[in-house]
Amino acid sequence: MNQLSPNRPRASDQMWLDAALDLLVEAGVDAVKVMPLAKQLGLTRTGFYHHFRDREALLDAMIARWEDKNTGNLIDRCDAYAETICEAMFNLQDCWVDWDLFDAPLDNAIRHWARTDADLKQRLDQADNRRKTAIVAMFQRFGYEADDAEIRAMTILYTQAGYIAMEIAEAPADRIARVPAYVRLFTGQDPSRNEVERFRARHGF
Repeated sequence: MNQLSPNRPRASDQMWLDAALDLLVEAGVDAVKVMPLAKQLGLTRTGFYHHFRDREALLDAMIARWEDKNTGNLIDRCDAYAETICEAMFNLQDCWVDWDLFDAPLDNAIRHWARTDADLKQRLDQADNRRKTAIVAMFQRFGYEADDAEIRAMTILYTQAGYIAMEIAEAPADRIARVPAYVRLFTGQDPSRNEVERFRARHGF
């Protein structure tokens, strides 16, 4: 039986997928190819096919990861328990300050990729609609009328899309400090001191 070299990492689906996503963010989808990934990981090209049927299967897995992480987590934060709309909005704002919940560079890379891939563009549109629906439902849960809730949801999504597209470089402390003002702007209500402090505390500020 062949044994792995002590200097060669044990291959996994996750390893190949993580490397592919990093390459997508850095250089775009055209750069995501088996041989460069194998070289980067110190693995063989042949080894790739033990984990993915072909490059298309890898691309599908990349899109699925993006959908599960970015759209899935955003919806979960909108559905999270909250006693007020401000608390609910702080829950959603977690996505914009915690990359474990929402990967902004990946979202940007997916949008660039979708410009040249009609099937992905359709999935992106569906994801955007799911995000908007979740935010609208969050507002309606606290008594906002449907039209008002939709405008607020669109404002939130377009603001964040602008942050991502413009690649805003913002110190974490500065972003955290601005969130209460965003919550006030998006909800039309003043968050309580306790709500602000809970949000800051869970992000280490």
